[in-house]
Amino acid sequence: MTSIPQAPDILSPEFATDPYPAYRVLREHYPLLHHEGTGSYLISRYEDVERAFREPVFTSDNYDWQLEPVHGGRTLPQMSGREHAVRRALVAPAFRGRELRETFLPIIERNARELIDAFRGAEEVELVGQFATRFPINVIVDMLGLDRADHDRFHGWYTAVIGFIANLAQDPGVAADGRRAGEELAAYLHPVIRQRRAAPGDDLLSRLCTAEVEGIGMTDQDITAFVSLLLSAGGETTDKAIALTVRNLLAHPDQLAAVRADRSLIPAAFAETLRHTPPIQMIMRQPAADVTLSGGTVPAGATVTCLIGAANRDPRRYARPDTFDVFRPDLTPANAFSAAAQHVAFGLGRHFCVGALLAKAEVETGVNQLLDSFPDLGFADDTAPADAGVFTRGPRQLRLRLGSARG
Repeated sequence: MTSIPQAPDILSPEFATDPYPAYRVLREHYPLLHHEGTGSYLISRYEDVERAFREPVFTSDNYDWQLEPVHGGRTLPQMSGREHAVRRALVAPAFRGRELRETFLPIIERNARELIDAFRGAEEVELVGQFATRFPINVIVDMLGLDRADHDRFHGWYTAVIGFIANLAQDPGVAADGRRAGEELAAYLHPVIRQRRAAPGDDLLSRLCTAEVEGIGMTDQDITAFVSLLLSAGGETTDKAIALTVRNLLAHPDQLAAVRADRSLIPAAFAETLRHTPPIQMIMRQPAADVTLSGGTVPAGATVTCLIGAANRDPRRYARPDTFDVFRPDLTPANAFSAAAQHVAFGLGRHFCVGALLAKAEVETGVNQLLDSFPDLGFADDTAPADAGVFTRGPRQLRLRLGSARG
């Protein structure tokens, strides 16, 4: 007889080191597991996670305690129905189409170039600290039309807010730092919002101050909460996605060579990175009624932890799920940044990430400029670094050998 392995603990050191063997055990033997440490039900199969993101019975009421204390107000992920539709319509235009291409893409390109120029000529770079964590936050600050001298302040607030959201172990010090960062960010923004309401410009903050849908605009609290959400969700996804995409390509030289030769493959490399090594590994939901999933029933009002990293490697959904392959036939890059995505890294359905196309533009720009600038890019010690983290995951450091640089 084959014995059933013990249920993994997602708060254990072993899980933090490498969650993918644990995800395999959960999918096969414990597709629905009540986890005492987080007080939630873990779901790990693609079909169940997809349902949790798409079906209206799965609410985002859990964000009332998970997000609101640090963002200082209700944000898009907490909303539903008409409230959600109106608020999304207020902010979405800035993150797609002509507005993104013509107004904000130049900001993205400038920030990538400035950060790369800072280490051009060096023999090595630590890409996480010197580029990946800085790039999306600098972009957001500039999109909002805020003082570029405050890039470092925003990076500090971003780090504390992400710590609060990822605080699965409920460390009180981490929670306090996050709440304090949220309060400092709000205090910084309120006088700026008053100025932009009185004299709006062409920046994103002015657009938020003046936008109306069906006669409804955004309050000061709505705007500060959205900016806080943008910093955390937009920053963390892009931060880790850039480091992960570069790391995954360097670890697969044949695929790196293909991407160097055909830059239209960068979206495929990003999409496969989102599937294979998603930056955000888990998202929570709360069902409004009892729901039956693989392995049992989740009671109404319980917290459900959707294990994105497990669902995205479900062999019921993907061939060779543990293999990184930019040419994967069961993942279409054209759909990967829309609500029709064939992965769950950005969620699905009505709460699909509003900033997915912004993240795509940032990753494409960042990876393109790195490949353009450093034709001999490689791991500094010839070894791909491991990832770290539980709620969010990526390499803590990515030391790269730059070789000869192009101007």
